[in-house]
Amino acid sequence: MDELFKPEPKKRAVNPVFLVGLVVGVVAIGIAIYLLSFKPPMDVQVANILAGSLKPGDPGFDELNKDLVFWTDSNTVESPTGMGTISMFIKGHVRNKGTRNITILEVNVVVVDVAENTVREKKVLVVPAQQPTLPAEDTVPLTVAIDGFSKKDDRANIRWRVTAVKAE
Repeated sequence: MDELFKPEPKKRAVNPVFLVGLVVGVVAIGIAIYLLSFKPPMDVQVANILAGSLKPGDPGFDELNKDLVFWTDSNTVESPTGMGTISMFIKGHVRNKGTRNITILEVNVVVVDVAENTVREKKVLVVPAQQPTLPAEDTVPLTVAIDGFSKKDDRANIRWRVTAVKAE
């Protein structure tokens, strides 16, 4: 008899607002993926930027390279990661003591041990990625993060080497 007076449970229907929101979200994500598929990969973008720049051995490279002076700050930071490795955040400066503005500058940062053997290295596009240009007689700061050092690695010194440069 008690079952006669129990209210019938209502069946829950799917909310139409939820369905519309789901469809709009899926379409928006699809459009974003479609548009991003036209963007070239990062290595292709860097190669396009470096096209026309001078590399070591090219005529005129040594002339531009001698005008660039690098130094490393004393506040380089070492930080342990969750995977047991060490990351280094190398802070430095580059000075253009020449008379022309530098429009492209790629630098290879090398961490060496006491015997001058390479421990780790990383290429960084400084200009135009970190700075739009490097004006004549000006100094700009550099920050480079290099990951993957072990605790046993001998990190004695840091070397800066220009791998590509172009001036106005």
